[in-house]
Amino acid sequence: MSPRVDVLVTSGTFSLDGGTWEVDNNVYLIGDDSEVLVIDPAHDHHAILEAVGDRKVAGIICTHGHDDHIGQAVAIADLTGASIRLHPGDLMLWEVVHPGVVPTELSDGDIIKVAGISVKVLHTPGHSPGGVCLHIPEIDVLISGDTLFQGGPGATGRSFSDFPTILDSIREKILTLPSGTKVLPGHGGETTVGDESADYQDWVDRGH
Repeated sequence: MSPRVDVLVTSGTFSLDGGTWEVDNNVYLIGDDSEVLVIDPAHDHHAILEAVGDRKVAGIICTHGHDDHIGQAVAIADLTGASIRLHPGDLMLWEVVHPGVVPTELSDGDIIKVAGISVKVLHTPGHSPGGVCLHIPEIDVLISGDTLFQGGPGATGRSFSDFPTILDSIREKILTLPSGTKVLPGHGGETTVGDESADYQDWVDRGH
């Protein structure tokens, strides 16, 4: 079968700055019937590996270092032998959850191959310093982590986040993609680059 992106929704908590919130996370599997990349392994590694099935896990990519997006990365790596990749800008968040485990560095412009397609890493800081999005041009998909959602930018009200920075990331790295590109965020429903670009000035004006 042709390459595709599957989604699994897992539920758990997100903790930062002394608070804890209930969250549903989108876990994405990029690949085909033979191999997949696991994106943002959240909350339940048993459910994630069940969704992977007998496919090879070619790698584990974390779009950023918040605990709800990285919580099951080490468990899946241990069970599959796959490497974990994270932008070094978020190591301070990673080390709180997985002290002593060092992920492989993820950099802007990296190309990761899986199932005959190329996944391009776009460094999009703002929600966190090391936040990234994953662009898959062959299937017109952007996995946006917590950088862009249906309705606007990811939250920037907590530690290590910055609203002007996330606006720059979205304007320079995402809104320059083809308007029909499907945007798959870390939480909630999908959208497109074109649908979100129309509201960019509204986000600037509202200030969040």
